[in-house]
Amino acid sequence: MGENFQAPSPAQAPSPEPQQKPTPQNATLLQAFEWYIPPDHAHFTRLSSQVPQLAQHGISSLWIPPSCKATSPQSNGYDIYDLYDLGEFDQKGSTATKWGTKAQLLELAHKGKEHGVGLYWDAVLNHRFGADHREKCKAVEVDANDRRVRISGEYEIDAWVGFDFPGRGDQHSKLKYHWYHFSGVDFDANDPAKAGTIYQIIGEQSQGWAKSPEDVDGEKGNYDYLMGCDLDYSHPEVEEDVLNWGRWLVKEVPIKGIRFDAVKHFSEGFLRKFVRMLDGEFGEGWFLVGEFWKDSLKSMTDYLDRMDHKFSLFDAPLVYNFGEISTSVSADLRRVFDDTLVQKAPVCAVTLVQNHDTQPLQALAVPITPWFLPLGYALILLREAGYPCVFYGDLYGLCTPTPDKPSPTTPTSGPVAILPKLLLARKLYAYGPQTDYFDYATCIGWVRHGTWDRKDKCAVVMSNAAEGWKSMFVGMECAGQRWTDVLGWREEVVTVGGDGWAEFRCGSCSVSVWAWEGAKGRDEFQTEFDFDIYGSKSEGT
Repeated sequence: MGENFQAPSPAQAPSPEPQQKPTPQNATLLQAFEWYIPPDHAHFTRLSSQVPQLAQHGISSLWIPPSCKATSPQSNGYDIYDLYDLGEFDQKGSTATKWGTKAQLLELAHKGKEHGVGLYWDAVLNHRFGADHREKCKAVEVDANDRRVRISGEYEIDAWVGFDFPGRGDQHSKLKYHWYHFSGVDFDANDPAKAGTIYQIIGEQSQGWAKSPEDVDGEKGNYDYLMGCDLDYSHPEVEEDVLNWGRWLVKEVPIKGIRFDAVKHFSEGFLRKFVRMLDGEFGEGWFLVGEFWKDSLKSMTDYLDRMDHKFSLFDAPLVYNFGEISTSVSADLRRVFDDTLVQKAPVCAVTLVQNHDTQPLQALAVPITPWFLPLGYALILLREAGYPCVFYGDLYGLCTPTPDKPSPTTPTSGPVAILPKLLLARKLYAYGPQTDYFDYATCIGWVRHGTWDRKDKCAVVMSNAAEGWKSMFVGMECAGQRWTDVLGWREEVVTVGGDGWAEFRCGSCSVSVWAWEGAKGRDEFQTEFDFDIYGSKSEGT
């Protein structure tokens, strides 16, 4: 499409030298859950059965769902009740969490270790739900849109803030939580009609909200309070108990990293202590990522600065760009990375197309039209920058409720059927220097040139309009090679010219990934991926 783009001469893969280190396989993260997975306590068992196949397709780590005991056996875990119950004690209606028992969790960890797949924990440290009893305490009402503003005088409320953990008792931790361990709630049993009102707890042992914007986000004046019983990390017992939980967790479950939920809403100072504790007592090398969901790039980079860049963040602006491009007619693909974290701070960016918060029916849902999903995944999986996170719902389908199936036990929308081949393309061919051909609004391309020990290359071309083509330089050493589309969407064979250039095509609103016919691993693309994790045949889209 358009004139040949005369790109700068791409960097060539360096010649092998004895001191050069082997190029590691690309790391790829799978968010290993979606919001509407059936609450049958069998998720960890299903995941364990999939680990060999996932490893074969290049998945190196699983971000597992919140696995601490929540308020009910059906809960996804973000309404956390007890940090120290991983599906071990009979509390809140069952021993197992929604996802399974502690024994099943440990079996998943064992299976992952066996196949070189690590686990990332989803840590919900901001709040608690499901208190065991009420306690009276002093509080003031605050403005929901500016939590710094009090809209009542002090008075006594009857709040659900007493946590005794009767099923667990004193095992793993002896601390019981009381009103003075929290900074705010949103329910007063004396006045149920005012449910949803935000109450700031007042008392000698309660320090109020964390400071904003020094310690929590400045949105809504002070965004310390999010939901439930808001933990007060200025209280030494809270800080000590949660730090001890971190020590206990990494000894109990062989995790490789942690995803911290709602980091905008709890103390950055405490989180820095938590990170220093992990590094100091268990060695460095943890992968740590925060859920800091904002479309403000400056807010994200400022947060990374305050966390000394020991953290990564999910690239929310990129997801919004994907949504805008996919729902617009002939949008400018050349601007897909504008104002994104992967553009500004690629080492700290976890790139994604969608997740459990942006999937359909969720509060942060970002509509992305189905035809764009393969393009979005090519943009995060096959480029040099960012750490890509694949969404479980795109790999195995979404069990989204429908009027006909309000509680589905199998997917109601199919997986992105081409995704396994894109994963293989990342595992096999997305290495080395990158040359971009972003010269036409509705058709872009790039080439990955390989490394000294992973020499096989790939050429990617995509269009969000009519059929597209790009003339791209793949290297003089490739002259005469026959290249084909590993996705199987284009049937023609492209022969690289004597000058190292070739013309690569893709279909309308589509993407193609081209590689040499003789490249290592081409036979792996013939393997059928088993999408049927639930044991009932569901078709891809």
